[in-house]
Amino acid sequence: MFITLEGIEGSGKTTQMPIIVQFLKSKGHEVVMTREPGATEIGQKIRSILLDPENSTISPLCELLLYAADRAQHLDHIVLPSLEAGKTVLCDRFADATTVYQGAARGIDPLLIKDIHAVVPGNLKPHLTFLFDLDPKTGLARTFDALAHGERGHKESRFERESLDFHHRVRQGYLALARQERDRFVVVDASLSRDEISGNIIAELEKFLFIQHL
Repeated sequence: MFITLEGIEGSGKTTQMPIIVQFLKSKGHEVVMTREPGATEIGQKIRSILLDPENSTISPLCELLLYAADRAQHLDHIVLPSLEAGKTVLCDRFADATTVYQGAARGIDPLLIKDIHAVVPGNLKPHLTFLFDLDPKTGLARTFDALAHGERGHKESRFERESLDFHHRVRQGYLALARQERDRFVVVDASLSRDEISGNIIAELEKFLFIQHL
């Protein structure tokens, strides 16, 4: 089973991942927790380029292709072998992020992104995607607070430094995807408390797993 978490910066995905893993393990799943970009050794090098604020001159097309390169390595070394071994993969961001960040927010032709996705990830699609929905002002305030307190590294803050309008386009792009694929997406109100969010996610997972076993 392949589950992904999506959302703007500061929406709380990373906080919820261990809670989701613990729940899935309690249901007998062997879980692989991973992320994009940077889950592999090569991916870490690509991540350092993509997220470094000093690299502000990266062109949108270069950015798109770097994400595709990271994903190709990620699929080959982690995602596909894990799924083939019968494990459950929980991934922080996947191809939907490219559709939204490089498409809806950067303005790259969606047909080009679709062509790239036809190669990487190909036919692979998550069985379930949690979209952590949050007002960008709130998300950015959280991330800058985390940066100020050393909970996040300044060397990975390039997207946080984008305009507020950019982050609004990201949010709207995600919500548009969720409307298009209602069977796959679960929209999570990320403005709630951590415990409330966890409870809502676990309730949705309970329903999803029940349906899977029918």
